[in-house]
Amino acid sequence: MSDISIRPAVSGDASALNRALAQLSADMGDEHRAGDADIARACFGPAPVLHAVVAETADGSIVGVAAYSPFFSTVYGSVGIYVSDLWVDQEVRGQRLGERLLAGVHRAGVDAWDASFIRLGVYHDNPRARAFYERIGFVAAEDTQFMTLAGNALQSLGENA
Repeated sequence: MSDISIRPAVSGDASALNRALAQLSADMGDEHRAGDADIARACFGPAPVLHAVVAETADGSIVGVAAYSPFFSTVYGSVGIYVSDLWVDQEVRGQRLGERLLAGVHRAGVDAWDASFIRLGVYHDNPRARAFYERIGFVAAEDTQFMTLAGNALQSLGENA
């Protein structure tokens, strides 16, 4: 594992980053709609809304990715980091690489925004992921639930207001 380094993603990583995120989607049984250009624009365009750290082997292969974005919480009175995606290649799982990626996210968030916490979502049908997050200290927020407004409902928002 010592030959795997954690570093911020750079614009030249856009395609490899998207391949890793597509593999995560496949592993989770999710549809992956993002293309390389979408990732490049979101991460490295004029107004980046997505950031990432990558785990890279000595030969330049990306074997892990954590994608994240900042948000402000009035409850905490500070910036938090929302980790939208965390993926570790099957070949290197069990080597604490996920924890190292999250530590890289934390360092980047502190440096950029003085972030004081990390938040993420875990699928209910993924007990291994939940056990991993709990092992490193994440605590489930039983009093909240993520909700999403998208598609036609988003497009019609405010029409009857």
